[in-house]
Amino acid sequence: MSAEVINGLEVAGKLRTNMKETINQLKREGIVPHLTVILIGNDPASKSYVSGKEKAANEVGMSSEVIRMDEQTTEEELLGKIKSLNELAYVHGILVQLPLPAHIDEQKVIEAIDPKKDVDGFHPINVGKMMLGQDTFLPCTPHGILKLLEEIQIDLAGKHAVIIGRSNIDSKPMG
Repeated sequence: MSAEVINGLEVAGKLRTNMKETINQLKREGIVPHLTVILIGNDPASKSYVSGKEKAANEVGMSSEVIRMDEQTTEEELLGKIKSLNELAYVHGILVQLPLPAHIDEQKVIEAIDPKKDVDGFHPINVGKMMLGQDTFLPCTPHGILKLLEEIQIDLAGKHAVIIGRSNIDSKPMG
């Protein structure tokens, strides 16, 4: 059995080129896709992840913004910010960077995001649609893995896979 080396940067470049074409078409139709990310606190891994999202959005021609909130932000303040973003027509996607500070109920926050704007695919409505095979936003990491395998033409039909973990973010959606 031979191992195949996957060039993730090459595949990401191809996918971003395709996204640019789609976004340019949307712009010609008068739609500028916009992502708003909310980052609470100063977790280095979260800051790095959000920075990558900003860079990727710019690269493909999307409009984006990052709302940085203090670690002491209250749950009510965060829910209020999400409510206002849900109501803005120009905001097409909302991502609240996890993990959240311990004093904020993560599930309440996830459920506050309009399912039509939940780009993480974590809202219970989107999870249900995913399980039923309906069109919806899908959790990023598992979807990215499947896009990578699809791009390099690895057919998973009839194969066995082991998924380690029980994370709502990665493992469960991957299953």
